[in-house]
Amino acid sequence: MKNYLPKQFEICVPASIANLGPGFDTLAVAVRLYLRLRVRIENGRNELRFTFPNLVLDGENYVERAFRFLANQNGGEFPSLTVEVHSDIPFKSGLGSSAAATVAGLRLYEAIAGPLPLQGLLNAACALEHHPDNVSAALLGGLTISCQMPDRSVVAVRVRWPQQLHFVVLTPEYPLATSESRQALPQQISREDAVFNLQRLALLLRCIESGDTSLFREALHDRLHQPFRQKLVPGLQRALALEHPDVLGVCLSGAGPSVVAFAERNFEAVEDVMAETFREYGLAFTTRKLCAHQEF
Repeated sequence: MKNYLPKQFEICVPASIANLGPGFDTLAVAVRLYLRLRVRIENGRNELRFTFPNLVLDGENYVERAFRFLANQNGGEFPSLTVEVHSDIPFKSGLGSSAAATVAGLRLYEAIAGPLPLQGLLNAACALEHHPDNVSAALLGGLTISCQMPDRSVVAVRVRWPQQLHFVVLTPEYPLATSESRQALPQQISREDAVFNLQRLALLLRCIESGDTSLFREALHDRLHQPFRQKLVPGLQRALALEHPDVLGVCLSGAGPSVVAFAERNFEAVEDVMAETFREYGLAFTTRKLCAHQEF
């Protein structure tokens, strides 16, 4: 443990948008929507107390799970803590809420134990979340490209997201568990569909690297997951086909149900056209204009 710990401190972890069309379980970008921990050091040892003002915890506490995962690997000793959890990231929305909570728990342990190797944090996060895309973005910021190695360790490469390229995110107000969304996917795909996605993934990365968005719409097309998830997200099929002069392209955010439109200008117009696409389905939804979170 650290020799000196402040009595109070905060930890902030971003939401993330994964897959970005063809980059299934590979790409994710961190966005400026946050989970925050307000932490107070208490007298005593090895006690954790969590409060969730204005939040209803839905299932397991992923912050505590991740904290204890690292603590148990390192002898199990820690000062007693009171942790107040605040989150603007909607649960089960396809915006990386569980990944953010997992990373927050790992960062919480690091805050009291001292700096930990980033590779160790990444491997721990992936072991808990079972796929690397969202946790890589939550840990590193920016756009991340993740690769799981044969020994189950993870390599993640960070790339700067074009600053002018913003996200208009529409989130239907109903939860969709990642496990349910994954069950909709087929066990096998054709070679033609695999090649289709590989071509567009390469094109998408080039668009992002160069800042040239002229082929962005085509680069977002996908045959691995979005066609099979359309039945779970009413309005997704129409949104993916949306054509508007200010919309550079649309994709499902992670496992859904959030849907993302990419734009460089006239964001209110993009919000309006996205809302109109979903309004006829009688669904309540929230729209947000977000920027990439990248501190490098």
